[in-house]
Amino acid sequence: MNSNQEKELVKLFKKDQVLLSPEDKTCYSYDATNKMFLPDAVVLPRSTEDVVNLMKFAHRHKIVIVPRGAGSGYTGGSLPVKGGIVVSFEQMTNILELNKDKKYAIVEPGVITQEFADYIQPFGLFYPPDPSSMKFSTLGGNLAECAGGLKGRKYGVTKNYVLGLEAVLSDGEIIRTGILNSGNGTSYNLQGLLIGSEGTLALLTKIALKLLDQPKYEETVLATFNRMEDAAEVVASITASGVIPSVLEFIDGDTLQCVMEYVKLDNIEKAAATGERPLEAVLLIEVDGDDRAEIQQDLEKIMEICQEKKAKSLEIAKTKEEKDKLWKVRRSISPSLLRIAPTKVNEDISVPTSQLPAMVEGIKELSNKYQVSIYTFGHAGDGNLHVNFMCDSRNREQMERVEKAVDELFRRTLELGGTLSGEHGIGVTKAKYLEWEVGKEGIELMKKIKSAFDPDQIINPGKMFS
Repeated sequence: MNSNQEKELVKLFKKDQVLLSPEDKTCYSYDATNKMFLPDAVVLPRSTEDVVNLMKFAHRHKIVIVPRGAGSGYTGGSLPVKGGIVVSFEQMTNILELNKDKKYAIVEPGVITQEFADYIQPFGLFYPPDPSSMKFSTLGGNLAECAGGLKGRKYGVTKNYVLGLEAVLSDGEIIRTGILNSGNGTSYNLQGLLIGSEGTLALLTKIALKLLDQPKYEETVLATFNRMEDAAEVVASITASGVIPSVLEFIDGDTLQCVMEYVKLDNIEKAAATGERPLEAVLLIEVDGDDRAEIQQDLEKIMEICQEKKAKSLEIAKTKEEKDKLWKVRRSISPSLLRIAPTKVNEDISVPTSQLPAMVEGIKELSNKYQVSIYTFGHAGDGNLHVNFMCDSRNREQMERVEKAVDELFRRTLELGGTLSGEHGIGVTKAKYLEWEVGKEGIELMKKIKSAFDPDQIINPGKMFS
């Protein structure tokens, strides 16, 4: 932006809504990828009207707009790679409506996921999508990436809970979908296009979300294994059995050891200390529902499968304190990994659960072949694995090996019938791989959709398409 445009922008908003200092702009220049691009300005809207006014300004001057939630993404979706104005929704945090009878809520995009879950909990209501970043990620960011979470296998991901959207287009016009559209008639599924579009089509200003009743009962199991392949076989077998756990999480042995150094876990440490071989994997499994007898039946079937697949130990959490301690393992993975290497290249591939054993074995082969440390965990119940390459970005030779390993990881994933991303999106870090999955025809069609929504290419450019 030039100085005249800056002056015009400042006049549109209150003084504390426009940030122009180098220090402020730096705070919005990066995300969890640790890549950095400095924006020309940062705007903090407080209403749909603010967003409309900003988009009309940007459209008039053909200035780039980059929407941002909490900046917790791993693929660079909120990075201002072409400069422009970062639009942070941190001040649009209102829960506008909670309909307890019809079980839905209408929220602004800056609402923190955990705070939303806590808000509806006293009413006996439940919002299942629960990404590991839920304590700080926003509902708008979750929707832009179609985030999943621990409960994805049984309950689905963000797209399964969106009932309506309000969005501002590149020229400042507003569109509404679903229950936020009073007509709500037959039309193209614009809502489906916006979910998972990574903020490249429009800016979301209101979100209507479906809610569920909280399940009455739940049971949590910890299963440990001497071989990663055995744990992966358990996941495939549980899926084949017809039992649908609410949570089925996989953690490899190296990741587990790192977490154990970060969090005190007596039960896992006891299992790890017995026997000659170190633990190679842990499964955290939860079943829930409103029928205690059915839950017990599912639990018994899961325990039987674990025993058949040579689980080293099985433990059922007997109290809420024990259960919370087990889930602290999963929530502590990302911060614990950051202690062992300065750079974490976090990829989130997803494969059919029947192919999980082959994928786990393939990841071990990649680690040996390219001599890189790989830590694997994830929502194994729906085949979503977070594959973390721990390295040092200052070591050029090492990063070349990591890049080759990532290339091969994605090729193997697609060969097994999987997808490049379970929930992190494409952004900038995976853009060069997208054609591998959707083909040239798919890329060209997506570009046409982008141009229909944003003909001047001013909304979050430089993402998804290499």
